[in-house]
Parts: sequence; structure tokens; C-alpha cells
Amino acid sequence: MTGGSARTNGPARTERPAPAERPAPAERPAPSERPAPTERPAPTEAPARADGAPWAEFGRQLRALRRAAGLTQLQLGLRVGYHHSAVSKLEAGLREPPVGLVRRLDAVLETGGELAAVVAAPREVPRPGRGPVDPALFAPLPGADVPAGQGAPDARMWPARLPAEGLACPLHGTAGCAVPEPGELPALLGGPGPVGGAAPAWGAGDGAAVAETELLHGLTAVLACLIREAFRHGGRVSAVEGLLRALARWAGEVNSAGRLPYGQLRLGAQYAQVAGRLRMERGQIGVAMAWFGHGLRWADAVQDASARATLLSDMCTLVRLDGDPSLMLGYAQGIGAVDTRRRWMGTLSDLYQARGHALAGDTAACRHHITLARRGFARLGPQDHLEAPWMAGAEGAMRVDSAVGGALRDLAVATGDRAAARRAVDATARSRAQVPPQMRSARLLLTLRLADSWACAGDPGAAVALATEALPEAVRSRESMVTAELRGLHSRLTGKWADLPEVKAYRERLRDAGE
Repeated sequence: MTGGSARTNGPARTERPAPAERPAPAERPAPSERPAPTERPAPTEAPARADGAPWAEFGRQLRALRRAAGLTQLQLGLRVGYHHSAVSKLEAGLREPPVGLVRRLDAVLETGGELAAVVAAPREVPRPGRGPVDPALFAPLPGADVPAGQGAPDARMWPARLPAEGLACPLHGTAGCAVPEPGELPALLGGPGPVGGAAPAWGAGDGAAVAETELLHGLTAVLACLIREAFRHGGRVSAVEGLLRALARWAGEVNSAGRLPYGQLRLGAQYAQVAGRLRMERGQIGVAMAWFGHGLRWADAVQDASARATLLSDMCTLVRLDGDPSLMLGYAQGIGAVDTRRRWMGTLSDLYQARGHALAGDTAACRHHITLARRGFARLGPQDHLEAPWMAGAEGAMRVDSAVGGALRDLAVATGDRAAARRAVDATARSRAQVPPQMRSARLLLTLRLADSWACAGDPGAAVALATEALPEAVRSRESMVTAELRGLHSRLTGKWADLPEVKAYRERLRDAGE
């Protein structure tokens, strides 16, 4: 429940679930296989990418760490399951390192997540208005190809102006742009395309040409509607991905004409984030991570710092649910490195670092980052609230308490510390009490987490009493975050108190709910 730009653009209204084609956990070499330790070079600070090879900084770090470990490229390749030529290309900065490989490299080289932090750090990119970008940004796209614009969004959810649902105008930011009326939607999506530019895939109709600005405003409004629908009826991933593919094709055509597709890429990053979250909710982690990766590259191409920070927060959620603290910490530190002047990014970074350290069982570091996050949240100003409206007021407090409660619960699981579990109860109960009625999935998730926190605190009776009210809905839910919370609660109750009458009754209710 701490994520990016509002509703599904910011930390999703429900804390996003758990993930999909998960890369296998990295295996560390046995102590006898490891070369004698040598002094490791100090990690660099928020590395910047070189203008030459796009992954030059990653390559330099990898080479230094490999040599410090006393390994050849061949030996390192054998340990991580890659050919030595792939290691050579990585060190030369000639290819983007896959997420799973970064994880294995950090594990084998025992870096504590240094390489993941390099991957998460923002790259130097062309400034808006300078020429086209690399055409490789536009393909291949994940998921199945579906017709764009199928099924107009509910006009009752149509925003009057932008920003809406945390979505700013891709051209004018938070200036307060008006959007076309809902009745103009068929013309926008069925017309021949924007004036002076190539028509996107949906532009094969007979209507009059549409100005590029109006089309971008309209597509932003459509995404806001789809986000609102997702909170009430479940997300329409095919609609989001269909429009996203058309938007990417449009961006590619603008780019091939020699002009930077600035607005298209900014909006594409927002669509990619929503598509990734909807896939993540379905447990389709591989597709979700692919969409987040595309969104990051598009955000980099137009220097969209807010999109980069929120996309990295979603990637933190994916790897946290995969149980990988080192990779999570790398992404979390990357959030803070996007722009150290933006306090909301620092707060978000501290919240995710607290959860990463909790997974690793590091009590002192977890508590330190919780303190920093609470302090940072209290200092957020008007500009922070404008850029990250989901971090303002009661909603922001709800999200901070949710993240803090999750971190303390994870810490209690890792260390057995019942005092941490009791603090998790307090923070999660505060967060749950502030959930708006329409955020049913968030309330369900927090109910299960609160029950699990009681179990970790040694009170199975309170845990069962809370869980019982949520069991039918939790069993029916297909959201992976909810499923992960239910699985953790179940393991805690049945692993330690299986013979208690209330736990036996809980198991019967769970069985009945599943039939």
C-alpha cells in the first residue's frame, strides 16, 4: 500500500500482490567453493549512466566486483548459469542485465544488493525536445495483442480535469488541463489520428482529425476511468493493454518521423504501470515485471522522475513477495536516488527499505528506516502533495501505517519478536480504520495482515476472530497480495496452534469457504 502515483498509478489502492513467473532464488556457492575474500571496492553513490554504452556503469561495477571476488568471466558465468560471453557483454555495458541474473550475480558475489542498486539508479537521458529515441523502446511488448479501445469506460467516472486519479497531463503536468467530454470518446478513438502526425492503430475511422494534445488528454481520462473501474469491479487488463499497445505504436511512428514522442512516452509509462499492476494482481509476475521494465525505459527517455520512482516501488513489491530482501533493497534505494530533493520519494524509499530490512531480519535497520519514513512524511509539503496526492492527508497516513505495519509484521516473522508484532498490530489497525469503503480489497488485505500480526504476537484467539469475518471473501479473491496474506496467516496458525479449538474451527470454516 505504498506505491506510486495515486490509485493505480500511485501505490495501488490495494497493496499489490505477489508475483508470477518468479525467477528461482539465487544459490550462493558453498563456502568451500568461494575464492579467498579480497577487499571489495566501495559502492558508488547513485551511479549515473555513461553516454556511450547504456549499461556502462553496471558493467564497470560488475567487473570490479568479479575481480575482487577472484573470479574469471568463465567461472562467474558457470556460477550464475550464463555463458562467459554474456558476462563479457554485461561488463562491456552492451546489454541490459535481466532481473533474475542481477539477483544471482549479487548473491554469488555477495554484494548486499549493490548491482541491483545500479540497475535501479536513473540513467542519463536525452532532454525533452531533442530528437528521437532508440526505436528498440517500442518493441517487443509483453502480453497478447488485443484490439484497442474495446468497451468504452463508464462515463459516470469521467474526470472533469487533470490531474485525476494521480494522473497528470503528459504534456502540461499539474497545470489543470481540461479533458474532452465523454461523448467525444468514440471520435477520439475512432478518428484518423492527431493532426500532423501518423494515425495510431485505433485511428482508422471516418471522423475528423484530432489534435495531438486532445488525444493525449482523452487517453489520460480513459486511463483514469479504467483505474476507477478497477477499484469497483476489477481491472480490465485487456482494455488497458490494448490502448497501451496502440499508444506505443503511435509513439514509434512519431519517433520514426524524427520527433521525440514526449507526451506519448510519459502517458505510456502510466499505462504500463497500470497494466503491470493488473497483471501483478493476477499473479502474472513475469508479464507484470516486463510492463514495469517498459515503463521505466519510457520514463527515462523523457526524464519522468515521478513515474520512475513509482515504477520502482512496484518492482519492490514484486521482489518482496518473492522473498528477496537484497534485490528489494536495491530497488528501494533506487527510489531515493531518483531525486534527492523530492521528500515524497525519500519517504517512499525509506518505507520500502524498512520492509526489505524486515525481510532480512535486521531489526535496527528496519526501525531506523521506519523512523526516517515517519519523519519524512510529517515534512511533506504542498509540492510533494501535488506530485504524489496519495501521500497527502488521511490517505497518506493510511499508506504509511500500512507499510509500517507490514514491515513490523515481517520483522516479527523473521525474528520471533513479539514486541514488534504488537507494534504491527497498532499500525495495521490504524491503517485499516482509515480505509475508504470503496477500497474493499485494501480492507480485506489489512484484515488478514492484522490477524497475522495478532498470531505473531502470540494471540491466536484474536487472530481467528478477525480472520473468520474475512475468510469467504479471501478464499474467493484472485488477488495475489490477498492470497499471500492468507497463506502466511494460515501457516502461523496451523504451525503453532493446530490443536487449539478455535484454530480447528478456523480450519473448518476455511474448508467450508473453499467448497
